[in-house]
Amino acid sequence: MRAARYYGPEDVRVEEVEPDTVGSNDVRVEIAACGICGSDLGEYVGGPITIPDEPHPVTGERLPITIGHEMGGTVTEVGESVDIDVGTHAVVNPIIWCGECRYCDEGEYRLCESGGFIGLSGGGGGFAENIVVSAEKIVPVPDGIPAHLAALVEPFTVGVHAVQRSGLGAGDSVAVFGSGPIGLTVVQAAVAAGANPVFVSEPKANRRSLAKECGADEVIDPTDTNPVETIRKHTDGGADVSFEVAGVEPSVNQSLAAVKSGGTTTIVSIFEETIDIDPNDIVMPETTVVGTAAYRGGPLSGREFGTTMKNFATGAFDPTPLVTSEIELENIVRDGFERLLDGESEEIKILVRP
Repeated sequence: MRAARYYGPEDVRVEEVEPDTVGSNDVRVEIAACGICGSDLGEYVGGPITIPDEPHPVTGERLPITIGHEMGGTVTEVGESVDIDVGTHAVVNPIIWCGECRYCDEGEYRLCESGGFIGLSGGGGGFAENIVVSAEKIVPVPDGIPAHLAALVEPFTVGVHAVQRSGLGAGDSVAVFGSGPIGLTVVQAAVAAGANPVFVSEPKANRRSLAKECGADEVIDPTDTNPVETIRKHTDGGADVSFEVAGVEPSVNQSLAAVKSGGTTTIVSIFEETIDIDPNDIVMPETTVVGTAAYRGGPLSGREFGTTMKNFATGAFDPTPLVTSEIELENIVRDGFERLLDGESEEIKILVRP
């Protein structure tokens, strides 16, 4: 089968690979689509970061590996011990865990000491014609959700988990810094949780427009308006909750400054380098700072993924504004990675259709 393989920085090759065999507890999924994630872009530009250049402790794999972890498709083959029907539309929860550390013992598989993600740590990937995974990583998709849009369940669940981690309550005011793909899922998850009002700070005009489409009450261009002053003015001294989803130093400091005393800042981004903050901006106003890492995995993987799919089914979440292009696997570098890295591009989420 054809698959996109990561060999190193700016070196992704679409090539023939041997499909994995299906064991007794495995499932084969024919990929309908797989989204290009910001973490994929980070690996492409400056990796390997999380992609192992030595054998991964759980998968035993090292580069080159098949990449892609935001995937949806159709079950085409199951092992003898698996109670999932062939033909089921499904998403893959890509979290990998060891099953032996304290975090796995506590059911916090996303925090596993040796963990990782399918499509980044080995175990196959979604930028391929099909993938074989263990049955507990399969989350069936309700009727009415197209298999290719199921690829958006994974990034939306990042937003769901971030909102849950933040402690956001109905009626809380919210400030979101950054409205790329994950920022837009945070906006929709916050709105679905009852946030009111929702402010978004984003320098790109097309992304501000999408933030409004996704439910933001007010969008701010930080290149010509001070977002902190605006948010504090309209929330009687600061938002109840802020989310940092841009991954740059200014947005972190702004997200801390935009919340009320005693408020909560949730940091969603993964950073490529260290940044500077003033701890007094946390200590003096007694700000709670929360980190959020992906979503639940393991036997509980269906809970947060299930919340996302329920919101897809009811219309509380709308994945369609995020999808700006669908491309063929063979063109993943030129029409995918390179286009997303183009500073002039208005792409948000590109789906790769094998």
